Amino acid sequence: MQYMLAAIETKSDFDRRSGPDAETYWAGWQVYTRALQEAGVLVTGEALNLPETATTVRARDGKHVIEDGPFSDSREQLAGFYVIEVSDLDAALAWAARMPCAESGAVEVRPVLAM
Repeated sequence: MQYMLAAIETKSDFDRRSGPDAETYWAGWQVYTRALQEAGVLVTGEALNLPETATTVRARDGKHVIEDGPFSDSREQLAGFYVIEVSDLDAALAWAARMPCAESGAVEVRPVLAM
């Protein structure tokens, strides 16, 4: 079964991407990605650009409303995602708990809808 692991990070996590801790920040993700590859469970994954680069589109009353910025004003924002293929939810949760952002942000685990 396929699951999406959505990396949810804080502002300070995003700041680490290019600050003095950038090498350490990215090294954690490289180790995690390599572990997924070596286990043979990685389907795909991507890091996303900073939340302030987002554009949000809504359709309301037949009109499109376009706003700069992410869809949410929360403290944490979507930073990237992986799609993995594992046997069950417990296996997906185990991989999610290993994500670098699990300690400072969160990981949303969601089954991929088979179409």
